[in-house]
Amino acid sequence: MNPLSSVYGFITGTRNRFYDSGLLKSHRLSRPVISVGNISVGGSGKTPFVIMLGELLKQRGIAFDVLSRGYGRETRGTMMVDPTGTSRQFGDEPLLISRQLGCSVILGESRYQAGKLAEAQALGTCPQLHILDDGFQHRSLARDFDIVLLTEQDLEDRLLPAGRLREPLTSLRRADAIVLTEEIDPTQLPVVKNIWRIRRSLTVPTAPKNPIVFCGIARPRKFVDDLRAIGIQPIAEKVYRDHHQYTPNDVRGLFELRNRNHADAFITTEKDAINLGEYVGKISPVIARVEMALIDPADVVDTILRVITDRKAKA
Repeated sequence: MNPLSSVYGFITGTRNRFYDSGLLKSHRLSRPVISVGNISVGGSGKTPFVIMLGELLKQRGIAFDVLSRGYGRETRGTMMVDPTGTSRQFGDEPLLISRQLGCSVILGESRYQAGKLAEAQALGTCPQLHILDDGFQHRSLARDFDIVLLTEQDLEDRLLPAGRLREPLTSLRRADAIVLTEEIDPTQLPVVKNIWRIRRSLTVPTAPKNPIVFCGIARPRKFVDDLRAIGIQPIAEKVYRDHHQYTPNDVRGLFELRNRNHADAFITTEKDAINLGEYVGKISPVIARVEMALIDPADVVDTILRVITDRKAKA
């Protein structure tokens, strides 16, 4: 094992033990918190899951908001997301959530302070629940239900910096539910209360014959493989770092790539379309959308509400 991974694991384990023992305190909001997170760096589908969960809550008439750090934004402090704003102001994923769900999304380095702002501004109309985006490691905010998305790669990965894991698999024991994004054998996992299965699909409104695929996401190879699986064969690919903010030079480079390869269109992700900002109209890419569907969504919402109610009664 990489010695730096051992040091990282020791620090992470010590921090978790301090929270478990009460030496480090978790701050509690007035409204229940549902956390959606993972144990690796990026690419597990947290944002599509938050959007799917939000839609399920809306169908049940349950009001909610979303608390997020706002990774990649150029601003600081605690603020409400304006859906007409830019990813430079608010971050690409919070902006995508705000636009698709039409709910309040509040950003803050401290998600507790973000939640306090949400509750103060809402006053008597405060949503019934907070969804904490990417919250599994953000233990300074108390949560009432912890959901963790797990990928097949996580089972074989190593701790940072040798691998992509933020925490070891044993940390899954503090989760209330694990969401399996692939056909993972549950017997490989620590004992948890709930295992939920999801179906993941990629929807493309049109299928160009010779497209250029470009993206700046955590797992670009997965995106390209998914396109190929639905019959779209890219003539060329261009990959940027995750959360990439596109520049005029990037746009010129993409057009040069299209001309060299005689491509007929561009394909990219929803997150990249947001990060293109004012250039999205110039490039006019076909936007592929990742969608998730739970095998038994009614049982999932019922389980969350039941656990929250039980814990409130015991508090």
